[in-house]
Amino acid sequence: MRLALIGLFQAKWSAQIHEEWMRNVLQSRPDLSRERLEKTRELMDRHATDALVEGYEHLIHQLELPDEGDRHVLAAAIHAKVDVIVTFNLKDFPRSVLRPYGILPLHPDVFLCELLDIDQDSVCQAVREQRLSLKNPPKTARDLLETLEQQGLKKSVERLNEKLALL
Repeated sequence: MRLALIGLFQAKWSAQIHEEWMRNVLQSRPDLSRERLEKTRELMDRHATDALVEGYEHLIHQLELPDEGDRHVLAAAIHAKVDVIVTFNLKDFPRSVLRPYGILPLHPDVFLCELLDIDQDSVCQAVREQRLSLKNPPKTARDLLETLEQQGLKKSVERLNEKLALL
């Protein structure tokens, strides 16, 4: 989110994408409440300019993906005219299916490395701001990088380790 807020990319999502991430977070984090996640959703929509995609639903039934439940993501991406879908779930967004729409599926680790290539200082500043916002529990830069590595951002963490003092 912080990377989008500083303008390194234009985030796009739909209400249905919000529902998916909130459902998944609640499954893995029963200590969180739906109300808290709704507040996060509202803040995301308020602060990420033009991120909420609407009016894509008519495209869903025309699309084919390995998992039909992901068609809404592609429909929103097509409608919003995005270049990239950032997802850990690359198997359900084959390049061959996305290519005709001019969309590239990218793993979040690859995406973050590309942002580091574009503006390493801004990415480091955003990571630092994220780290400093963590209060319960607070994290050192090394702690945060360990968390990011556990989340599958191995190459990005290798790159960020070189700038540990800035984080």
